[in-house]
Amino acid sequence: MININKRLGHFQQSKVDDQLVLPFDLRQRSRLRVTLSSGREAALLLDRGTIMRGGDLLETEDGYVVEIVAAPQAVTDVTAKTPQALMCAAYHLGNRHVPLQVGDGWLRLEQDHVLNEMLVGLGMTTTDQNAPFEPEAGAYGGGHRHDGDDDNYQRLPSKRLKPNA
Repeated sequence: MININKRLGHFQQSKVDDQLVLPFDLRQRSRLRVTLSSGREAALLLDRGTIMRGGDLLETEDGYVVEIVAAPQAVTDVTAKTPQALMCAAYHLGNRHVPLQVGDGWLRLEQDHVLNEMLVGLGMTTTDQNAPFEPEAGAYGGGHRHDGDDDNYQRLPSKRLKPNA
């Protein structure tokens, strides 16, 4: 197993050795056991608070470069008849602290039937699909869900510092 412990950022690099395809929920974790696209096992050991975005590059101790790919996942795209109506939908979703991707004339959120009903009630058009999800980081960072963990990935224990006696 290789250890991925460095985030290079989001830029073009000629040398990409492998890819790691993850949904947004898992791209928020700093400690995770994963399988790369090549089939290699790897451990993510990144700084706490790291949110990986599609296109980010990570690196192992020996210089092996891994590109992050945003996995398609169950999302709802929201459109409205007017920009003002779409802003109203964004306001109501923001009040609920919903992670939200903002596009030109559309919003995207993780599928949730309760929110979908609310949006339709507000006059929005909603379309469920599988697509990459890259929500806004927001003023305080990204949101997260508590629906349960994905069985294809194993969370790695974090190194806890002992308090001074």
